Amino acid sequence: MTQLADQPLPIEDYALIGDCRTAALAGRDGSIDWLCWPRFDSGACFAALLGTSENGRWRIAPAAAGATVHRSYRDGTMVLETVFDTEDGQVAIIDFMAMGADDSSLVRLVEGRRGRVAMRLDLSVRFDYGITVPWVTQLADKSGLSIIAGPNGITLRCPVDLRGEGLSTVADFTVEAGQTVSFVMTYAASHLPLLLPLDGRAALASTEQAWREWSGRCSYRGEFREPVLRSLLTLKALTFGATGGIVAAPTTSLPEQLGGRRNWDYRFCWLRDATLTLMALMRGGYFDEAQAWRDWLHRSIAGAPDQLQIMYGIAGERQLMEWEVPWLMGYQGAVPVRVGNAAAGQVQLDVYGEVMGALHRARESGLAAPPSAWDLQRTMIDHLAVIWDQPDEGIWEVRGGRRNFTFSKIMAWVAMDRAIKDAETYALEAPIDDWCALRDLIHETVCREGFDPVQNSFTQAFGRAPLDASLLLIATVGFLPADDPRVIGTIAAIERDLLVDGFVLRYRTETAVDGLPPGEGVFLPCSFWLVDVYLQQGRTDEARALFVRLLGLCNDVGLISEEYDPATKRLVGNFPQAFTHVALIAAALDLVKI
Repeated sequence: MTQLADQPLPIEDYALIGDCRTAALAGRDGSIDWLCWPRFDSGACFAALLGTSENGRWRIAPAAAGATVHRSYRDGTMVLETVFDTEDGQVAIIDFMAMGADDSSLVRLVEGRRGRVAMRLDLSVRFDYGITVPWVTQLADKSGLSIIAGPNGITLRCPVDLRGEGLSTVADFTVEAGQTVSFVMTYAASHLPLLLPLDGRAALASTEQAWREWSGRCSYRGEFREPVLRSLLTLKALTFGATGGIVAAPTTSLPEQLGGRRNWDYRFCWLRDATLTLMALMRGGYFDEAQAWRDWLHRSIAGAPDQLQIMYGIAGERQLMEWEVPWLMGYQGAVPVRVGNAAAGQVQLDVYGEVMGALHRARESGLAAPPSAWDLQRTMIDHLAVIWDQPDEGIWEVRGGRRNFTFSKIMAWVAMDRAIKDAETYALEAPIDDWCALRDLIHETVCREGFDPVQNSFTQAFGRAPLDASLLLIATVGFLPADDPRVIGTIAAIERDLLVDGFVLRYRTETAVDGLPPGEGVFLPCSFWLVDVYLQQGRTDEARALFVRLLGLCNDVGLISEEYDPATKRLVGNFPQAFTHVALIAAALDLVKI
C-alpha cells in the first residue's frame, strides 16, 4: 500500500521494545512513534502513532530515500536491529530499553556496517499525549539536551550536533563502517538532579545478557519454539516488573476496524486473561513470573466482592476513568482516541470463573497463596451465588445493554466447579453441598436456556439466536465434553456463520449487541481457540493447518495484534496483544500433545 505523508505506518510495521516499566513502538522507517513514560499508562511523549509527527516522534534513518530495510530481534532478546541498505553503504540501528537501569532509558545505537551513510535525526517530544511542547535546552557539558515540561523530564545524550528547527530538534551526521554513534534518552522527574550518563554500549551488553538469561529458562523445546519464545518474551516485556501486572497491550485506540470507532485503551490488566496467562507462563517454565501475576491478582481483587472489576491498573488501581483526546486525529484517522476504559465499571460474570480458574491452577502448580486467599475466594463465591442469574455486559464488554449471556453463565459454573474442587482437594472449609447444588442448577439453566434446538447450537445469550465465538471454550473449560452432540453442533454453527477466510469473528456486529456501528476484524484469540477445538475433536490436520496460517499473520519480528482484517490483509486492534500471544502459546503447546 502507498503510505500517506506524515501518517503512521501500518500496525504490522512496528516492533516492541521495553524494560518492564514501559514500552515503545519502533517502525520500519526508524521512527519511534509511541512511548508512554515513565509507566505503560503514563501520558505519551511520542504519540505520532495516533496522529502525525507533530504529536511527537524520534526518527533516525538514512538521509536519502530508497533504502532496503530488514529487521529482527537479536536471538532471545527484546533488542531490535533494523538494517538499512543504501547505495552508499549499510547501517544498522539497534534499539532497546535498558534493563536494570536506575531510570528508564531508551537507547539507539547507529552502527556502520559498510561504506559511509549520511543519516538524519528528527526529534519532537510532546508530553501529555502529543500536545505539550517542552522547554528544550542544551546540557551544561554540551553532551546533549534537557527536555522539560511540568513534572516530566527527559535527557538526551549523544555525540552529534543538534539544532533547533521550528519546534523540533534535528541533526545530520554520517556513519562509516566500524563506527557506532550512541543516543541515550532517559526519563526522570523534572525536579530531580541529572544522573550520571548511561553508557549505551555497556547497556546493550547488560540488556542482552538479561534477556538471554530470561529466555534461556524457557522449558519448551518443541517444533514451534521460536514463536512460543517470542510470545513469552512479549509477555515479559508487557509486565510491570514492580507489581507483576501484565498489560493487555502497550497501546490505546489502535482501531479494530480501520477508520472506525472501536478504539479502546488496553494499557491495563484484565482479570479475563488471568487463567490463560498463568498457564502460559507456567507451561513455559516461568514460575516466578506466574507467582508475581498471581500475587498481583490477589492484591487487586481484595476488597468488597460487589466491587470486583474486570480490569485494574498495573499496580491494582481501580479508577480508570475514560476520556477522549480531541487533539489527536487517531490512527490513520480512526477517532476517537480514548484514554482510560469505562468498561472497568461493567458487570461481567465470566471474570469470577476466570479468577477461580486461575487460583485453582495456581494451587495445583504449587504457587504460594497468602493466608487470606481462601477466605477471599469464599466471599467471592458467596456473592456470585446471589448475582449469577442476573444479566451482565459479557466477555466482550458490550455497550449495548446487559443481557443473560450464555458464556457468562458457563463461567459462573466454572467458578463454582473450581471452588468445589479446591475445597475437596485441599480440605478447605466450605458449604460444599450447597455449592454443588448451585453448580448443578447453573448447568441445568444454561443447557435449557442457552441452547437453541433449531440451530442445534448454544447461542450468545438466553433466548437469542446469534452465535458467539466464546462458546468455542465450552469443552475447554469442562462444561461439556468435546464429543457432546450439543458441543459438536455449536462448533459446526460457528464454522458456518462466524468464519471469514477461515478465521473467527467474535460475533456478528450487525446484531447491534455492542451498541456500536458494525464492522471489525476477525478476532485472533478466538481463531487460536478454534485450533484447540479441532484438536479436541481429533481434527489434527485442520488444527495444524489453521495454526500455521495464524502464525503467518505475525509480522516480520513475530508480533501479532488483537484482530486481523482479511479484506485489506492488515493487522488491526491494539498491538502487540498479550491475549493473542497467550492463545498462540496455548495452541502451540497443545499441538505438541498430538
